[in-house]
Amino acid sequence: MATPNRRRSERLLLSIPIRVEGTNPTGEKFTETTRTVIINRHGAWIQLKQPVSPGISLRITNLVAHRDADFRVVGPTQPRSDQGGEWGVECRDDKRNIWGIDFPPPSPDEQSSCSALLECRRCNTVALTPLSLVENDVLGTSGLLSKECSKCGRPTPWGYTEKQVAIAPPGQEPEPSIKEILEPPRPESNRRLHSRVALRLPVRVRSYYGIEEFSKTENVSKGGLCFVSGKDYEIGEGLQVTCPFDPRGHNIEVQARVVRRKTMKGFEGKIYGIRYDKESQ
Repeated sequence: MATPNRRRSERLLLSIPIRVEGTNPTGEKFTETTRTVIINRHGAWIQLKQPVSPGISLRITNLVAHRDADFRVVGPTQPRSDQGGEWGVECRDDKRNIWGIDFPPPSPDEQSSCSALLECRRCNTVALTPLSLVENDVLGTSGLLSKECSKCGRPTPWGYTEKQVAIAPPGQEPEPSIKEILEPPRPESNRRLHSRVALRLPVRVRSYYGIEEFSKTENVSKGGLCFVSGKDYEIGEGLQVTCPFDPRGHNIEVQARVVRRKTMKGFEGKIYGIRYDKESQ
């Protein structure tokens, strides 16, 4: 698998005023004046109060250079909140540069296509997939990309293939016991460090795709926690987690990933195991 970070030199942390025109998920047209967060040769991270969906087109105008172009929404780079969200976008015309900045020509290494082994979260098809810089950014934050799946015949969520988070196809996985879910086996060397405690704590979970919910943990450990939810999260999906959650404030939100998802008889919804990212621990 190619190293996805080889082209990080193209990024510029630069706030440029822009006008964004598009259509929200309910079909309403909008125009919003906002700013970029990061730009690169062919894309950007932008702030938006309006909700948008991956794959749609936005017309973006640089209000300083007075240049515009059509951009594709790749996906979220920050969870949506009451103040809006942050999205990765990519110019549909790779020869057009609206930023008014001459980027240096890419080196031979940078010209090489970045690719990663991704898995469709619907049918478990695995494919070596070319990735743009913005797509790599979205995968690194939200953990998911919307890509066309030839087997499913439609766009589906795709994420990195990892043995530790893989799921067997439906009907081919034996039903686990409640003990296996709430206390999954770990290597002997890690058991003391990540010992699990059966503890019900209030937890707030926010996804990059607009889901926010409040639940209770089934167990907690230094490395993560387990909770029950009626909502659908994908394996590998990035989440922002606050545990314990205090509605009066004084909360600390950390980045985490979904690593286990199981359905159990007698439980409403699914049991999710999430692991804190290393930099959050």
